[in-house]
Amino acid sequence: MRRLLWLAVLLPVMATAADPIVTDSTSNSTVSSKSATTTTIRTNPPSAISPSINASNSDLCAIGVSGAVQTQIIGISTGQAYRDANCERLKISKILFDMGMKVAAVSVMCQDFRVFDAMLKAGTPCPIKGKIGTEAKALWVENEDEIPTKEEITTMDRGKFLDNLWAGILGMGVFAIFLL
Repeated sequence: MRRLLWLAVLLPVMATAADPIVTDSTSNSTVSSKSATTTTIRTNPPSAISPSINASNSDLCAIGVSGAVQTQIIGISTGQAYRDANCERLKISKILFDMGMKVAAVSVMCQDFRVFDAMLKAGTPCPIKGKIGTEAKALWVENEDEIPTKEEITTMDRGKFLDNLWAGILGMGVFAIFLL
């Protein structure tokens, strides 16, 4: 039994005392690669920006209206200024009055039928051919064809404007579909 014990102690020591195993390995490799790449950049189209017509705090007698439509293919913008004749009349009259030309200022205002009618009803007829007062009244009777005519007051019809706007937008949509 002692012998077995001694063998059990020496056997692991003998196994560890053996020569190590050495492996030599050499490897050569050549790597060659070729690649082709394609880059696609997708961006939004440029925006259609409607022109701005600034009428606030200015000395213009115009009303600006503008609009724009943008699709993924095409964009259209437009703008227009509408002239305000009554505003022009008021400004001209004010300038003439400021220059001391009161009769001329009143004459400019009298080009509007409403002012002409109001002056006549107030007993101070509008000036005509340099005459004022009763002389002007007599000349107006002789020259009735020069009396301003009653004009229908036109205002910007919001409903008509919106109808035109929607028609333009739908037209652009149909146009864009045909381009696809």
